[in-house]
Order: sequence, then C-alpha cells, then structure tokens
Amino acid sequence: MSDKRLQQALPAKQFQGLVLCALLAAGQAFAQAPVPAPAAACKGTIYLTFDTGSQSQAELIEQTLQRHHIKASFFLANEKTIHGDYSLDPGWQPLWKRLAAQGHAFGTHTFDHVYALRDLPDGKIEVKPQFGAQAGQKLQWTPAQYCGEMRRVDKRFEELTGRKLDPLWRAPGGKLTPNLLKAGQACGYAHVAWAPAGFSGDELPSDKFPNEMLLKKALGGLKDGDIFLAHMGIWSRRDAWAPAVLEPLITGLEQKGFCFATLREHPAYRHLFAGTGNAQARP
Repeated sequence: MSDKRLQQALPAKQFQGLVLCALLAAGQAFAQAPVPAPAAACKGTIYLTFDTGSQSQAELIEQTLQRHHIKASFFLANEKTIHGDYSLDPGWQPLWKRLAAQGHAFGTHTFDHVYALRDLPDGKIEVKPQFGAQAGQKLQWTPAQYCGEMRRVDKRFEELTGRKLDPLWRAPGGKLTPNLLKAGQACGYAHVAWAPAGFSGDELPSDKFPNEMLLKKALGGLKDGDIFLAHMGIWSRRDAWAPAVLEPLITGLEQKGFCFATLREHPAYRHLFAGTGNAQARP
C-alpha cells in the first residue's frame, strides 16, 4: 500500500506513530553502520636532504619526489657535472626553478665546495676548495671570508630562481670546526648535519657497500626526526645509489607509516621560519 493510501486508511495519530517508528529505525541502522576509518596519522617524520654532486641523478630524484608528493631539502655548491658544466651554471636554471616552485627547501653548501681542515690560532680557518680558481690549494680564511663563500651560493640561487636560500648550510664532508660553526652562525646560517642512520652511503665503494646493503641499513635504522643525506650524483660510485635505492627506500618508509617534510618543519630549525610564511608542514 502506498504512503498516501496508508495515511487515508489509518487515524492521523496512528499514522504519525508509524512514521516516527520508521524514522527511529532508520536512524538506529545509520548509527550502527560502519564508519570509514580516518587516514592513519604519521608514525614519524623523515627529512630527506640532497647535496649537489655530479648531478647524474638530478632529474630522477626530482621525478621520484614528485611521484610521492614529497618535499625535500637541497644543499647547493657549484660542482662539476656530467655535462661538463657546473651545477649552478645557467644550464641548470630550469631544474632549480622547478624545484623551487615545487616547494622544496634550499641551503648553501659553499660555492666552491670548500672543505674546512683546521682552526688556526689567530681565529682563521684553514680550508681547501674542491672547485674554482683555487681548487686544491690550502688557504687561510677569516670567518668573514668563509661567510662570503656561503653567500655566493645565495646570490647565484637568487639570480637563477628569483628567490633566496633558506637560512641553512651544510659543511662539505660534514667537517666542522669551532671557528667554522661560529662563522656560519654569525653569517645567519644554521648548520645541518645528518643522523647516523641517515648516512646513505652513496659515496662508498659499491663493491664493499652494495645498494641492497645500504637500503636494508636505512630501512632498519631510520627513526622519527632523522635527517637523511644523499647526493644528486656521485662520480666515484660504480653502481649509482639513487636508481636502485631511492624509490624502494621511500616506499618502504611510507609502508612503515613515515611522512616526509623539509627542514623548515624540523624541530631544530622551524623557529627560523616563524612568521615568514615559508613553513610547509605535511600531515
């Protein structure tokens, strides 16, 4: 019988009671229906960082990060590349502009990839550039000279992309001295190292440290808050790290419930970006 005919056949109060019972039953059924589970929260955050190098893996790294919707942090030096030019030459402008537009973070790695050797008694620092006009020479620099070397990257990056670097830096080789650390701080850059488990090993000889070993080590050792280091290409490694390891590493960490973020969100550095609008937190 239709609702209209049923209403005509029954007294008004009885019909209203039936309607009320039907509504209550429907509400109860809805309340008991399974509710879709909310998206799982991150079990931790990993901070992927990449230093420049031969640039042989630059596009692969970019594409992999895009595919997984990951933002990373890059530390730039003007290093010789597989194309015979240097990583901060105009030929690399499209890459850096794309990465900047995608929301990655950027720090200085010194323009000529300058290694610190030791502190000197007069407050200077003995250094050795890897590239540039003074490559291979041992030099004695003041903190101000080292600051100028870090800022060369900032100037070139702004010329290439229209934006400045983030206030972050990484010493080539991770080699720090007390004077060098003070020089970076006075220059306005916070130094970024990496976690013990965050050393990718991509600079190690592949016959002794095969990619399978490095992948297993990283997946088993990385924990919440760790900073991970790899390069955008290494000249010396016979079996390149990134093509074999980067994708399975990211996938494996995602399966463990990890999320990824730039150093702008890292607890040790996010205060540097407070109120700047540069923070790009991920859920």
